[in-house]
Amino acid sequence: MRRMMCATAMLTCSVALVNDAAANCVCRCVNGEMQPLCSNAVDLPPICPPQVCAITPPSIAPIPQPRVPPIGTTNCRQAQVQNPRTGQYEWRTVCR
Repeated sequence: MRRMMCATAMLTCSVALVNDAAANCVCRCVNGEMQPLCSNAVDLPPICPPQVCAITPPSIAPIPQPRVPPIGTTNCRQAQVQNPRTGQYEWRTVCR
């Protein structure tokens, strides 16, 4: 009985950790291509399913503000990321 309770507790914790890790990364259309976007560099990016993204509209990138890339990344750039709610592309800072 005790062993079963331990196994159930471990399973519950592992599912919670996996769900939390998956929630920090999403697949989005970036500059017309499906790419994983994560909230921090420690998260493992998911494998994004093949998807046809809308063509990015011609636009001039905003002037980048000088900033130090977050820990675990080497550079940041401006990219057009499709907003899933509106379907429109918006300029965002993407760090890799």
